[in-house]
Formats: sequence, C-alpha cells, structure tokens
Amino acid sequence: MNRYVIERNIPGVGGLDGAQLRDASATSNAALAELRGKVQWVHSYVVDDKTFCIYLADDETQVHEHARLSGFPASKISEVRSVIDPTTGAC
Repeated sequence: MNRYVIERNIPGVGGLDGAQLRDASATSNAALAELRGKVQWVHSYVVDDKTFCIYLADDETQVHEHARLSGFPASKISEVRSVIDPTTGAC
C-alpha cells in the first residue's frame, strides 16, 4: 500500500471538543468499513482550520472514495515518497 498525506480544509476544526472529534472519527471509520480494507487511516493532525491525515491505500482513487463516503473534503492529496527523521542524518 502507498502512504498519503491528505490535507482537509475544515474551518474551525481545531476548536472541536472531544465528543465532536469522536463523532468525526466514527464517521471516518464507517466510511473505512464500507471500503473493506482498501484504505487504512493511520492518524491525523488537527490544526486551526485543517486536518492533515495519514492514510494507506493502493491508490489515490481509494482516498477520494473515502472522502466522498465520509463527507470530509480531500482538499489536497500527496503521495509520500520518503520518510525521514533525526536519525536519518546520524552517522
């Protein structure tokens, strides 16, 4: 599976409380269940007016289908080419 970063423009999402975030997560999980393993949600970062979600999928089409089913916009989808961290630069 390929790894994708999905940028979702959702005004005010950073102000949602725990119950609202739980409901959003449940909505996403329901869409994932419909896709029967074709897409996996790894985690999301919530900022003021966006989320940055990390997903695994065979191709970008499945990410778009999750967005359609869940009702959450996929404003920008980028396939991850490499992952680096501080240890990448260590000798």
